[in-house]
Amino acid sequence: MVHVLGPRDEFLRILERDLAAEIHVRGNEITLSGDPDAVTNGADVLTEMVTIIRTGQGLTADAVERIVAMMTERSTAEGSGASPAEVLTQNILSSRGKTIRPKTLNQKRYVDAIDNHTIVFGIGPAGTGKTYLAMAKAVQALQNKEINRIILTRPAVEAGENLGFLPGTLNDKIDPYLRPLYDALHDMLDPESIPRLLTAGTIEVAPLAYMRGRTLNDAFIILDEAQNTSREQMKMFLTRLGFGARMVVTGDVTQVDLPGGSQSGLKAVQGILDEVDDIAFCTLTSRDVVRHKLVGRIVAAYDRFESTQPAKDHRR
Repeated sequence: MVHVLGPRDEFLRILERDLAAEIHVRGNEITLSGDPDAVTNGADVLTEMVTIIRTGQGLTADAVERIVAMMTERSTAEGSGASPAEVLTQNILSSRGKTIRPKTLNQKRYVDAIDNHTIVFGIGPAGTGKTYLAMAKAVQALQNKEINRIILTRPAVEAGENLGFLPGTLNDKIDPYLRPLYDALHDMLDPESIPRLLTAGTIEVAPLAYMRGRTLNDAFIILDEAQNTSREQMKMFLTRLGFGARMVVTGDVTQVDLPGGSQSGLKAVQGILDEVDDIAFCTLTSRDVVRHKLVGRIVAAYDRFESTQPAKDHRR
């Protein structure tokens, strides 16, 4: 009961706040009352919590909030599928005592799509784990010897500001653009091994312009910030696919930084490839944000604001 209610009844307060049913706790018994649908949903939430506790994984306040949110989603046809316990106990990668798992139903669908398709597009706002989960799947594939190398790339487009001349070698110049990919790598691998893997070419981090003319075999290729590719760049990248290779393309179509009104290749590609076999499009939303909870609220607030504005900028 202590594990279900949480330290100092922290989880109980979340359930009382987020569930429509009334919750009564006496000893080792929890009673729910109220509207029948609310009582059923509350009982299902408690069952999922107990299932996770029995795996030995334990619960956090964030996990309890996500269980309630997922059970609410599952009550609709759109949210049917995996249970919260299946989502929150699916291990992708363990590194230095930390386990990387999906945290929402859409994230699980995204991870499953990467397992089942050769090319996957992950489209959604900042903080939804698009790049991070793709990186985890790439490292997992490398460790399982399913591929021989990981290739990480993104277009060198600045986010609304001009950095001007950057001193140093070519690597020094492109490093600011690729830093988010390095940050994710450091979360998943022993930091001391990363320079060795980069030197050996087992992991390659390069700007998108360097992909032209190549055929990438036995590789896991991730294109990040794909909303800043042109339609021609997107076609160039996708046609680099070689034998035994997999691709994940991630981006946020609401944050296009292309100059001169250019059309985003990521916005155009779904209409072009939507019916092609072995290609999956996964959409994540503000409900899938796994950064600070305020990030999800910020994204949702911007979505509401932009939905009320006249469509002035068609390329975005």
